[in-house]
Amino acid sequence: MSNIKEGKIVEGQITGVTKYGVFVSLEDNYVGMVHITEVSNKFVSDLEHKFTIGDIVKVKVLSVDEDKLQVKLSIKKVGSSYRKRKPISEIGSGFDPLKEKLPQWVDEKMKELSKK
Repeated sequence: MSNIKEGKIVEGQITGVTKYGVFVSLEDNYVGMVHITEVSNKFVSDLEHKFTIGDIVKVKVLSVDEDKLQVKLSIKKVGSSYRKRKPISEIGSGFDPLKEKLPQWVDEKMKELSKK
């Protein structure tokens, strides 16, 4: 039985930020959306400055569509309780090692295929 019920306060992770709202992944495969009007009692001009994908937010469930597993959510009815995700620091040189090895791998595979 799901904990996603109208009126409940639940925690989820932000999976998308748009001009009009924030998408939140909830438990039991539910996906919810917080419309920009449900983010704050104050004017919010840009959600991308306030939220980042990966942030954890507490939201109130306004309504549930059981067939689509979609939920309308509110942050302002809970307060502005959210945790910023710690950024993952990149160590190393990104994709450069793969780029350097790619020609060698292609040659090896071509030789292997030509033997067949």
